[in-house]
Amino acid sequence: MGRPPCCDKVAIKKGPWTPEEDIVLVSYIQDHGPGNWRSVPTSTGLLRCSKSCRLRWTNYLRPGIKRGNFTSHEEGMIVHLQALLGNKWAAIASYLPQRTDNDIKNYWNTHLKKKIKRFQSVVDIHNMASDSTKSTTTSTTSRHQLFLNKNHIQKRSYDMTTTTTDRSPSILNLNQSSSYSYASSTGNISRLLEGWMKSAPKTKAKEKEQEETSSNDNNVQGI
Repeated sequence: MGRPPCCDKVAIKKGPWTPEEDIVLVSYIQDHGPGNWRSVPTSTGLLRCSKSCRLRWTNYLRPGIKRGNFTSHEEGMIVHLQALLGNKWAAIASYLPQRTDNDIKNYWNTHLKKKIKRFQSVVDIHNMASDSTKSTTTSTTSRHQLFLNKNHIQKRSYDMTTTTTDRSPSILNLNQSSSYSYASSTGNISRLLEGWMKSAPKTKAKEKEQEETSSNDNNVQGI
């Protein structure tokens, strides 16, 4: 068996509450306190079911209810609690005592759910754009790196070739200039001439003179 209905549903008034009905309900609760809602319609004469009396008090008439726009702090708590508890609005309302579960449920369905969907779509688009940009940047960087490495290798080979070709004429010029400077010195010229005179061949006159000298020596030895 299920739970019995709160009322007979006969001659039950529906629709918005009137100020007179609110005054009767508030007066009764001030005298007897909230609770035992099944006895409220019969005790007060209100043509409302017990569930309607309870919801009217809980969501509109009880003291301390906060009306108006939700703050950013309240929105953050609702989003966090909804992610943890789901659509248990009474449990969520227990963490926001100034807000009713009905207001929280309505605010979630009309504002927060749509706001979260828009935010999630923007985040997804941003992530896709950042991923594509990152891949493009990586490929461009790799191409630039390859280009720089190629230019560096070419520059090194060119520098080595240039250094080698430039160095040989300088060596030749150095040798030539050193020889020229050595030969142009007066002291060096005299040394070259002395060496040349020492190594010069003997003339015929000097040979003849040596032969006569040697023959005279032989004659003297014979006497």
